Amino acid sequence: MKQCSGLVVETITNGPFVENCYLVADPITRKAILIDPGDEEDRIADKVKQANVQVVEIVNTHGHIDHAGAVASLKRLLDVPFAIHPGDRGWLEHLGSSAVAFGLSPRPTPEVDRDLEHGQTLMVGEVKGIVLHTPGHTEGGCCFYFPEPRAVFVGDTLFAGSIGRTDLPGGSSSTLLRSIQEHLLTLDDDVVVYSGHGPTTDIGTERRSNPFLRPGGPIFF
Repeated sequence: MKQCSGLVVETITNGPFVENCYLVADPITRKAILIDPGDEEDRIADKVKQANVQVVEIVNTHGHIDHAGAVASLKRLLDVPFAIHPGDRGWLEHLGSSAVAFGLSPRPTPEVDRDLEHGQTLMVGEVKGIVLHTPGHTEGGCCFYFPEPRAVFVGDTLFAGSIGRTDLPGGSSSTLLRSIQEHLLTLDDDVVVYSGHGPTTDIGTERRSNPFLRPGGPIFF
C-alpha cells in the first residue's frame, strides 16, 4: 500500500476490463473502505487481509459491471455494508444481464445499505472525505474527495488525458463535462486523481493538457 499524505491507498487492478479497485485506509486507525470492487473478489479479499486493515464499507462511484461485479461477494466475505448513489441502482439490478452480455459469469445484485448524496461526509477512520455527485458517465456517478490528503477517487468520470464514455444509458457528454468543470476542476492543481482505469494523474495536469477539457475539444462517445 502507498502512503498518500494521510491515507494509505492500494490499487487492485482486476478483471477483464482492467479496472482499478481501491483499498483506502487510515494509517492510524487501520480502518478502510473498498472503492469499486469489480471482479476477482477472492484476490481482493486476500489483499485486504495482507494489508492488515479493517474494511468498514464498500463504496462505489457507479454501478457498471466492471466496477460493481464483485460487490455482493465481498459484502458477504467481509461482512460490510455497501453504499452507492440511488441514481445507479438500476445498473445494479442488471449486473447479471450485463455480465452475460460480455460473456462473463452472472453476477448477483448486491443489497444497498446506504444511499450516497452530494456533499455527504465519507469517513475513512478519522480521515474525512466528501461525496461529489458527478453525473454524466452514469446518472448516479460520484467522486470521493479527501481535502487533507489531497486526493480524489473519480471512477470513470475523468482519466489521464481523457474522460468517461457517455454512450451508455443515462450518459450525457454535456452533463459529464459540466460535472468535471464544476466539481473537479475547482480543486487545487496538486490533488491526486485516482481513476477507474489507467494511471493516476492530478488536477493540474488534466486542467492544462486533457484535450477533452479544452474549449472546442473532442467529445468521447
